[in-house]
Amino acid sequence: MTKDRLAQVDVTKRMESKSKYNKKLEKYQRRLLALQQILQKEKIAVIMAMEGWDAAGKGGAIKRITEHLDPRGFQVNPIGAPAPHEKRYHYLQRFWRKIPQYGQITIFDRSWYGRVLVERVEGFATEEEWKRAYDEINDFEKLLTDDHYIVAKFFYHISKDEQLARFKDREKNPLKRWKITDEDWRNREKWDEYTEAMEEMFEKTDKLNASWNIIASNDKLYARVKTLKVIISLIEDYFVEHGIELPSYYHEMKENTQEESEQVQN
Repeated sequence: MTKDRLAQVDVTKRMESKSKYNKKLEKYQRRLLALQQILQKEKIAVIMAMEGWDAAGKGGAIKRITEHLDPRGFQVNPIGAPAPHEKRYHYLQRFWRKIPQYGQITIFDRSWYGRVLVERVEGFATEEEWKRAYDEINDFEKLLTDDHYIVAKFFYHISKDEQLARFKDREKNPLKRWKITDEDWRNREKWDEYTEAMEEMFEKTDKLNASWNIIASNDKLYARVKTLKVIISLIEDYFVEHGIELPSYYHEMKENTQEESEQVQN
């Protein structure tokens, strides 16, 4: 795997216009809704692990993913620090309890990767614990992908300057102020330490069965559409690999999307 993956991401990628964003967003959301219905029929589950810098736009991406889905078929789990009773168990236990049933979609807003990110950088896990976690996480994800689960991992990357601008905007806006905390500012001071932890995370846990998708996120509109495009492709690829035939109406939807003149940069 290539090292320094974050440095190679072109965070300046943008949607051409808001109108093109809206058209693309609607079409991809309709396709994802159709795929959700097929997932339910075929009893295939999807797990999305969303990681990234503070203020990188994970919440906005999750909103656009779920906006038009059947609410009976998905769940979003925001992950914070483990509760006192959760610390009595192996750190993966609290995630095992939230694994979706077959046919469902579950999104983790932050995930088990906290073990090798915040817990590593802030000293909440010992060096022996976080180093051991790479193999534990790979085994955890392999158990899932071997058994009717699609594991999709996203990392939302923004520049340090863009993060600062978003932090300041949140502080100025009374309706957004709840999004910014002292902890966010402290984490920002450790940007280089977090970058080192992120790069090692990519190196140790980017596997064929559960690869990382790094999303350029300086432009929120681009990041949202790109996320939808990636998860749709992952589900379609799974169906092809496992001989699951897509219905004719879905192929028509896909052709209509591809006929759009606007492009989402790869």
